[in-house]
Amino acid sequence: MRRLRLLCPLLRLHILLLLAQQRSPTEIADWLLCSRSSVYEVAACWRQGWRPAEQKEPTIEGDSALLPPPSLRRSLLALVQKSPMADGWCRTRWSCATLALSLEARRGLHVSAETVRRWLHLLGWRWKRAKLVAKDNDPERATKLAAIRLAVETLRPRQALLFVDERDIALLPKTGYQWMRQGTQTEVLTPGKNEKRYLAGAWDLRTGVIHFCCGERKTNALFRSLLDTLQSRYSAQQYDRVYLVADNYRIHKTQAVQQWWAAHPCFQVLWLPTYCPRANPIERAFGDTHDKVTRNHKRKRWRDLVADVGCHLDRNGPWPYQLSSIYQEPAVTAALQQLLADQHAA
Repeated sequence: MRRLRLLCPLLRLHILLLLAQQRSPTEIADWLLCSRSSVYEVAACWRQGWRPAEQKEPTIEGDSALLPPPSLRRSLLALVQKSPMADGWCRTRWSCATLALSLEARRGLHVSAETVRRWLHLLGWRWKRAKLVAKDNDPERATKLAAIRLAVETLRPRQALLFVDERDIALLPKTGYQWMRQGTQTEVLTPGKNEKRYLAGAWDLRTGVIHFCCGERKTNALFRSLLDTLQSRYSAQQYDRVYLVADNYRIHKTQAVQQWWAAHPCFQVLWLPTYCPRANPIERAFGDTHDKVTRNHKRKRWRDLVADVGCHLDRNGPWPYQLSSIYQEPAVTAALQQLLADQHAA
């Protein structure tokens, strides 16, 4: 209740009733097991026009009395949007305490870390995990994405388009969040010697089905095994053209794979831009596989873990993903129009 003091209607109602009895903020805080700042905040919301009968929570305009002055607000946002090292701190992330100390050094105003935390929440900032992104700087990025988008938009009934990729399956489990009793922590035993197997998959754009195979090594033999699987699923009697969208990993461009392409002319490869995993929807399916199967798993043998992965891909499909919005960027649209113009000219 203390952490959610402004979100708990009963706590706010009790504070208002005690204020109406002329109780002091210290007495109210002692009786309700909350902080005095909670009492002041509820009183400020009351002065701003909030009433207990209202279902809507006070907006940021209604909480303007809880925000710092505009000049101090600009100073806080200027600090949090740059690295702490630029302000003399030997650290890579801001904490509420360091922000409070930097504000005190700059403005001469002493505030607590909790006050800074409350200000940041009111300004729309949240403490979240950062994500890793690749350096998407392929000079032919727009042209490659336009070629894939053209194949998607002109896909005919006797044609198929699949996104392919590979993913590691480690016997050493990835740890993650799960429900645990308070004061305890679930233990996931390590398997001792870590082993790896490799999953190669192809996601069908039209059906959402993932075709896959597993191997002991991540070589062109694994990729050719996937190609053989696709050949049996997409026979020449049913499909005139099968587009395969792949990244630029070296096993996709070996001499053995090139010979396979030459022996199967109905298969055509479209290359993704370098370091652009967002353009491949199967990455989302593999990420979902990690979350639901390999994270916090308790398997001791890799064949059991691989069986779990295969069961997940078979039972929980199909995967109705949408293409990333990067395919609709203005540069990609311009490149697509150029491709159409070149086709008409030819």
